[in-house]
Amino acid sequence: MSKHKKEHHEEHVDESWLIPYADLLTLLLALFIILFAMSNMDAKKYDILMHSLNSAFTGGTGQFQVSNVVPMNIAPNVDSKKYDAPATHAPEQQAMAAQLHKEERELEELKKQLDAYIEQNQLTTQLDTKLTHDRLMVTIRDRALFESGSAALKDESRKLALAISDMLAQYPGYEVQVAGFTDNVPITNGEFSDNWELSSTRAVNFMRLLLANQSVDPSLFSSTGYGEYHALESNDTAEGRAVNRRVEVSVIRNVKPAAGGA
Repeated sequence: MSKHKKEHHEEHVDESWLIPYADLLTLLLALFIILFAMSNMDAKKYDILMHSLNSAFTGGTGQFQVSNVVPMNIAPNVDSKKYDAPATHAPEQQAMAAQLHKEERELEELKKQLDAYIEQNQLTTQLDTKLTHDRLMVTIRDRALFESGSAALKDESRKLALAISDMLAQYPGYEVQVAGFTDNVPITNGEFSDNWELSSTRAVNFMRLLLANQSVDPSLFSSTGYGEYHALESNDTAEGRAVNRRVEVSVIRNVKPAAGGA
């Protein structure tokens, strides 16, 4: 009797079900993410999330078309007016961004001109500039403009005022604020009743010199006196009091960047 060898065939488990199963799990995960996002996000953030998910899924190789299961263009339970707001205000936001960029560039250019003038005329100990999130500020020590306790401008201060106003005229449309400050030493010369009056008069007098330039717009200028109450340094020392006696010329931004900007 001949012996026949039994042929043994390895049985393979049909694993084709894993592909649709994996796709189903992926869709469920996406659904839960979307539901969570809808409960915690505003329309703008929802739109960003939808766009990201849509790009991810429609560019994949899964068995199912995600766009047939979860609509990507409609945000359920989101107020349509609120949802449409970003598109509606897009031109306005673009215009504001363009204006912000323009002002940033112009104020940086103006600061460079002022710094160059200060350097060329050896005024670094008397003037300095600072660009902040809301203004470009030129600080002028009082000794560059006035005698002690006086609001009468020195002759050389007229040259300075003319130079500053000429530079301001190159960048029209900005509000310009001129502010006067003193130390806390009481006025004793009888010309002014107190430091409030002295600081205010100094600010007005310097502003008038700036306005002598016919190329600037007087309606954009204003002056304020702060007296002794906005000190930069302690008034306990002569050096500190000298820093506190000053005039500030501020060019105000029309569009202010977010906090933390320049």
